[in-house]
Amino acid sequence: MGRNHARLLAALPGVELVGVCDARAEAAAAVAGEHGTRAFATWEELAGPANRLDAAVVAAPTAAHAGIGEALLARGLHVLVEKPMAASLAEADRLIAAAERAGRVLAVGHVEFYNPAVQALVGIGVPPRFVEVQRLGVFSPRSLDVDVVLDLMIHDLQILHALDPSPVAEVRATGIPVLSPRVDICNARVALASGCVANLTASRVSAERVRKLRAFLPSRYYSLDYHAQEIHGYRLEEGDGGRRILPDDLTVERAEPLRRELEAFVAACREEKAPLVDGRAGRQALATALAVVEAIG
Repeated sequence: MGRNHARLLAALPGVELVGVCDARAEAAAAVAGEHGTRAFATWEELAGPANRLDAAVVAAPTAAHAGIGEALLARGLHVLVEKPMAASLAEADRLIAAAERAGRVLAVGHVEFYNPAVQALVGIGVPPRFVEVQRLGVFSPRSLDVDVVLDLMIHDLQILHALDPSPVAEVRATGIPVLSPRVDICNARVALASGCVANLTASRVSAERVRKLRAFLPSRYYSLDYHAQEIHGYRLEEGDGGRRILPDDLTVERAEPLRRELEAFVAACREEKAPLVDGRAGRQALATALAVVEAIG
């Protein structure tokens, strides 16, 4: 993800990519060479006063998010930290408190929320009664420092909370490790206080890639394809001629979600608008994800 952040930040208007840092010197040098910037051996050197940074993106392993993010905020930088924002709720609270003390932006990299199709569905403003999600992917050695819940399912949990902000009432889940020491496939049932129920499946050991969300609203149904950035739907219409089921597809203008996420972060740093996923939204998604992990047992 750090490589992708660097690629897009280097091309954003009004943004200067001052440098990149990676624990692997050869990786940092390669990314810096691709985008005409400097490679640094440590994040402390990169964030030093000589470089006069305004903001930083933390795309490190999850265990390092809180420590690096908190230190950067204390130095007066705006910070975007990748999801999950921290390894624990206590660490998430430390990040939020550090941002509040510094008066700086803390954004969380829930990139799927910036998918134009997701924004179209959230924009309806009507909470669903039932949600079904499938997020299936082929196995990759990336992000094996966390289980599939914190790696993949957390995207959909954050979106669920955006669709219906009511508190979690109950969580049931099952999951098993398959190709790694951590849980690789999980199914969870999340019930919200509003009465909405979500059935979510996340896998990183599937033969094919599937990323779909189905939302059932009063008198309406929508099927969202994350990858295709499309939403097909139907609505029930009642009139003098009786009841009819009509197509109700939503218009979606395709765009690269990560670019939109970084544009929103830069706008927040400039005080033009608040980040779509701030620290508290990131914490809420983390809390539900950890509840799913606990329910697996």
